Amino acid sequence: MTTFGVFTFATDYSLGPAQLARAVEDRGFESLFLPEHSHIPVSRDTPYPGGGDLPKEYSHTHDLFVALTAAAAATTKLKLASGICLITEHHPVRLAKAIASLDQLSGGRVILGGGVGWNVEEMVNHGIPFKHRWQITRERILAMKRIWAEDEAEFHGDHVNFDPVWSYPKPKQAGGPPVLIGANSSWVFDRIADYADGWMPILPMPGRVHEGIGLADGIERLTRSVEKAGRSMSDIDLTLFGMGPDPAEVEKVISLGFNRVVFHVPPLEEAKVLRLLDRYQGLAAAFG
Repeated sequence: MTTFGVFTFATDYSLGPAQLARAVEDRGFESLFLPEHSHIPVSRDTPYPGGGDLPKEYSHTHDLFVALTAAAAATTKLKLASGICLITEHHPVRLAKAIASLDQLSGGRVILGGGVGWNVEEMVNHGIPFKHRWQITRERILAMKRIWAEDEAEFHGDHVNFDPVWSYPKPKQAGGPPVLIGANSSWVFDRIADYADGWMPILPMPGRVHEGIGLADGIERLTRSVEKAGRSMSDIDLTLFGMGPDPAEVEKVISLGFNRVVFHVPPLEEAKVLRLLDRYQGLAAAFG
């Protein structure tokens, strides 16, 4: 069965996360995905992957976990998802605590969509060497999973190192929330098989270019990586991120085996957001 979610930037000039979350849940959507950027450097050499100027919302996002907490308090069933959490911008012990707390307080509704991002200067300001971003992400995710699962967790790697710690609360979901990797590169599949629970590729949004591996080819490659690692695709979440209001595209990705489709809603004023949510609600119902 395919479920449907909504992705948007929660900003200081658009519909607030609590009101948005209520509107999303009231229309029967399964999940709300929010992204994050701690800041955008004023001087930046890294080109925006979508082409052209960087959209305003990237520098106006609320803190991810503050916004998701507001969404949690305003809803009862809606899954609270990051899309994506920039793992490299957080200390793993602190991030593990924030995610576990949100999962516990929300009754086990968290989905961790994670990745590394694209903005070199943003990472540098966090002290992260761009060339080591994926190695750091791997160790931080594995360290968090230990903290979530073990009473006295420790981790010793090249980028994360700590002796046994107590860290409570533990997540409501045993072992922690599912971890989905948001990336479209040919290297992502072995990474998912190694330390994650699902793949979350993104479709190009209106007006943006996109380069990456095709979805059908990606599922084939992911299947090979997962089976090579001794795991089963039945345990792997497939979430398609950034869908627009195109019934043919929705039908296509469902036929490929994606179990979740996440619609893109721009950060607009209330009336426009609600109209678009109504349109997506009708589209989801057609495939429900």
